[in-house]
This record gives sequence, C-alpha cells and structure tokens, in this order.
Amino acid sequence: MSARITGRHLALAPTKDGFHFKGDSMQYTEGRMGRVFVLRLEDGERLNDTLEAFARDHHLAHALAFYLGGSASGSQVVVGPDANRADAVVPLVHMLSGSHEVLALGTLIADEEGAPVLHMHAAAGREGRATVGCTRAGVDVWLVGEVVLLEILEIEARRRKDPKSGFQLLTVGPEK
Repeated sequence: MSARITGRHLALAPTKDGFHFKGDSMQYTEGRMGRVFVLRLEDGERLNDTLEAFARDHHLAHALAFYLGGSASGSQVVVGPDANRADAVVPLVHMLSGSHEVLALGTLIADEEGAPVLHMHAAAGREGRATVGCTRAGVDVWLVGEVVLLEILEIEARRRKDPKSGFQLLTVGPEK
C-alpha cells in the first residue's frame, strides 16, 4: 500500500435485509511519522500562539500535539456552543480561576494559506474539580509546560473555513 493514500471509508449499516455499505462516512489519509520535537514552555506563554509560531518557524504543517503542565489563573477554554443560540454557533467560554493541572491533546494542521492551526482540547483540574474544553480561547502556561510534537508526513489534509460554522475545519483529501 502506498504511503500516501486518501479515500473514503465504507461502513456497514444494518437494514431489514441484512447489511449494506454506507459510503462517505469518514475521510482519511495515510502518512508516516517525521520529526519529533520536545518543547519546554515557560510561565506566561500562550499555548496555541506559542505552538503555532514554533510550527511556522520549523516548517511543520501536520502534527500530533501533547501538552502536560499547568494553566495560569485567568486562562480560558471553550466548553461548548451556546445552546440558546439556534441562529449561530456561539462558543461558551469558561475562565479558569486559579492555576490548574492540565493534560491536552491536539492536532496541528495547516490552513489553506499554509499557516499552522492548532486544534487542542484540554482537561484542566484543581482541587478535585475538572473542566474540559478547547484551548483556542487562551490557555497561558503556569510555571512550566511540556509539549511533544509528532510530525506527520505525506498526508493530504488542511483546515478550511466552514461557511456554516465559521470554524477552520479539518478537510482530508487533495486540494480542490
């Protein structure tokens, strides 16, 4: 099998007569692992901004990102859309009060212009309570943060602006 494949997954769906293939249920691309980076982030650095700048500086278009460390008081995470707004996707933002322990996982995928965009979700805990959300609202490092970036090579993936939500969503497959 080639190291560079794009396609659509066919899933089996039950019917009264047995099963049939349900197409177009998943987009995928296959690549291989490239460089591995280990970073130490310093107190006050903004997580998404710092990782996106590092990716630009190191020509990193696709990666898996892990974060282990703390978040400073006042950091913010997106905790879901506002259910009271049917007319638009409006993010609910939660501010973290006090420093928190954080474990996060994300993907770093370039947008249509080639700029790396981090999509990371974090679990942040303090005193037996936890919050889970997207780091795009602004997570600042408390004391020290550790990051591992695993570069993914030879894939066809981009973040493209979705006109309905306004978000930069993952699109897999060749450029159109």
